[in-house]
Amino acid sequence: MLTTDHSSWGYQASTGLGFTHEDIVDAHFEACAGPYRATLDAVGIRPGWRVLDAGCGTGAFLPWLADAVGPAGRVFALDLAEENAARAAGRLRTHDTPWEPDVRQGDILELPYPDDSFDAVWCANTTQYLSDEELSRALAEFRRVVRPGGTVAVKDMDAALITVRPGDPFRFTDFFRKGAANPGYARQLLRTGELYRWLGEAGLTGVRQHTVLIEHFAPMSEEVLRFYTRACARVAGMALATGLDAEWREFLDPDGPAHPLRDPHGYIREGNTVTVGTVPGSPS
Repeated sequence: MLTTDHSSWGYQASTGLGFTHEDIVDAHFEACAGPYRATLDAVGIRPGWRVLDAGCGTGAFLPWLADAVGPAGRVFALDLAEENAARAAGRLRTHDTPWEPDVRQGDILELPYPDDSFDAVWCANTTQYLSDEELSRALAEFRRVVRPGGTVAVKDMDAALITVRPGDPFRFTDFFRKGAANPGYARQLLRTGELYRWLGEAGLTGVRQHTVLIEHFAPMSEEVLRFYTRACARVAGMALATGLDAEWREFLDPDGPAHPLRDPHGYIREGNTVTVGTVPGSPS
């Protein structure tokens, strides 16, 4: 049976959640910076806004958020891992802002902010770690801390769109689907395409959703190879441990010359979906 324990996915921060350590998070951001920026730009954050980055990780989005709100606005951030919050605060301090960073260690299920504190909440790459019950609680918290007429934006990876070639184009999809038979991380990675429904059921209005495909073709840059070969190796190790096809072995050595991503026809795709809704009511 495919395990759904977060820690089994490796690269965890102090929280024990897989793929949250700065080494892997920052590598992914470097490999996908352009499409990541496109998901943020789709939200429509405006100058002068007060914005919370909920589940900020190491703070890679914070400089972009600071630029979006400008000197008249302000950015706040929170992450469950204390070391991530500290790194995010340091990243924001090196950015040219007229205000002191407010970055806290905390839980998005119990946000330490009063009602109507923000014009928007941005939550990226975090809902994949939440059970269905926790996702509902988080969205309720986002709605609570955002003023009427404000914005809630959730961005995450849709595992249904992952494919690697050459090889079976459905290999990774089938891997996640096997894990989706039970509640847990694998199923939550496949839930992203339905976030529009979750935001609507949380009482947000005018919900819209947009998916940005991230595609990399051979020859791939060192930044791209550094992240994806290691991520593929981790998944391959889990697949082999659960008795899946031995062809997964070709992914095990991130630096191996025979790795599929180093093939002259190497290709990898993932999809990142951003879902945006409005808190009902008129701005005060």
